[in-house]
Amino acid sequence: MRSDNEITTAFVLASGPFTAAALWQQTGELLRRAGAEVHAVTFTGLGAGSGPGRDTGWDTRRDTGREFAPDTHVDLDTHIADVLRLIDAATAPRLVLVGHDYAIHPVLGAAQQRAHRISRIVHLDTAPPQDGGTPLALVPDQATHELLRSRPDAPVPAPTPDRWADWGDTTGLSAADLDRLSALAAPQPARTLTRPLRLTPALAGVPTSGILCTAGGTTIAGLQYLVSAGVPQLQALADPRVGFLELATGHWPMLSCPDELAAALLRAAAGEGHRLTRAAAAETPGGKPSSGDLPSPGGRPSPSDLPSGDRPVRERPFHERPFVLDTVEAPRIRTGRVDLHLPDADEPRPAVLFVHGGPLPRGMRPGPRDWPLYTGYARLTASRGAVGAVVEHGLHGPADHPAAAAHVAEAIDLLRADPRVDADRVAVWFFSGSGPLLAELLGAPAPWLRCVAATYPVLVPPPPPSSQPQPQPQSSSAPSSSRGTGVDRRFRPAAALAGAGRLPVVLTRVGREAPDVAGAVNGFLAAARTHGTPVRLVDVPHGVHGFDCDEPTGESRAAVEEAVRAVLAHLRD
Repeated sequence: MRSDNEITTAFVLASGPFTAAALWQQTGELLRRAGAEVHAVTFTGLGAGSGPGRDTGWDTRRDTGREFAPDTHVDLDTHIADVLRLIDAATAPRLVLVGHDYAIHPVLGAAQQRAHRISRIVHLDTAPPQDGGTPLALVPDQATHELLRSRPDAPVPAPTPDRWADWGDTTGLSAADLDRLSALAAPQPARTLTRPLRLTPALAGVPTSGILCTAGGTTIAGLQYLVSAGVPQLQALADPRVGFLELATGHWPMLSCPDELAAALLRAAAGEGHRLTRAAAAETPGGKPSSGDLPSPGGRPSPSDLPSGDRPVRERPFHERPFVLDTVEAPRIRTGRVDLHLPDADEPRPAVLFVHGGPLPRGMRPGPRDWPLYTGYARLTASRGAVGAVVEHGLHGPADHPAAAAHVAEAIDLLRADPRVDADRVAVWFFSGSGPLLAELLGAPAPWLRCVAATYPVLVPPPPPSSQPQPQPQSSSAPSSSRGTGVDRRFRPAAALAGAGRLPVVLTRVGREAPDVAGAVNGFLAAARTHGTPVRLVDVPHGVHGFDCDEPTGESRAAVEEAVRAVLAHLRD
């Protein structure tokens, strides 16, 4: 038994939603055996009674039949105070905070008030919150969103055993585990989910770790691929102070693999973990380092010293990278969320609506409809005699697909109502992380919809032919599935193909795709063959995700031309 003087690291463990300290019992005991000081928080309103949150040991005082009445005055600030109490109670010199799911919000809120005391923050299978965002923004369960819209102070009922998959991937959990999870759960106070988290620069120097539960689809390889592609909101993940570890399990590793989780937490506390590299350090298609890795001969400035427009393409932010084809500017009309690029024509013309990828940060400027990639596609379309339109939608997080789908539907209505558009000849073209939105159009195609297209789409694969949740290949840029990893059930393009009939699909597939993204695309193509949906496949064997604003090649230019020709041909049929 170590003395207090020999204990060098303390862990504060926080889980969420609905759950409390009892969830950490096995993992916490393993950490203590390894010589760590361990505090597990039971948040106010989620423990026995409804008293202040505290380190209650392993609180097992719940049972399935007990009724809980969370105080409607409990909010995110209350839970931040709960974490602060445990930070202040810890005595070891090194302090590691662990936030799982919802709990990352109170963990960060508390950490920025005690930044000098924190050695590392661990994000356990959870996305980093945005400044001013609410925990609700990262909640995948749409029933919760509907409940809190209609009753803002209503406590959110804890899931029954068969509904935990709506809150995260349940791979690795037995029926007994799911029963125990429900037995330990209590209703979540509404205002803990709806109060925004305000972040300050205080945590800028605090090292962080991400532990990814890969059964939900997010992998280190997938994140690296997207960082290398220049996805702007992910570049901060390539900071050398950020390390990543993986667990081959679902969203509740405290129950599915407590031993492996304890080992991963100890490694994270020691600063171990994979480091991502920024886009500038990515390899070129030929396998050689990009120019950003080469020394500058003769004292010439390195690419990072040059103005953005003078840097090699891969050195530039994704939203500044040029389109692979030269295009001519067309008359441009901005109406609400939609920009129309107009052809030189007097009569109504067919139209293509381009739907940008995501999720993207709220308030990002320039917005996607001003990026060279999407204006390039729209201008190219206008030069071929059709209206090219770009919609700026609200896909900012895994719970935003319904809102983004509504924005796309509004854009379609606006487009078809425009007198310069032939309302009976419209195509909709999706990119990257907007792929799940395809399902809304595939399920019951309208007669005016002549074609849908998708370029390097991030798609949710069809469910396995089993009633039990199973691991699914997913994409990190849309870490979500109908099994509860973030996307509403209605956003499953492969499943929607059952109602697509003979609606043509033009799909552009890159050869150097992330394995999980490629696997989902292959699942979609298999479903299309099963249902007889015609797919025109445009392959780019040497292309990467974002090839159409990467260093231009003959192959990349030809692929864009082929895809545009295929879509326009369907509009003229």
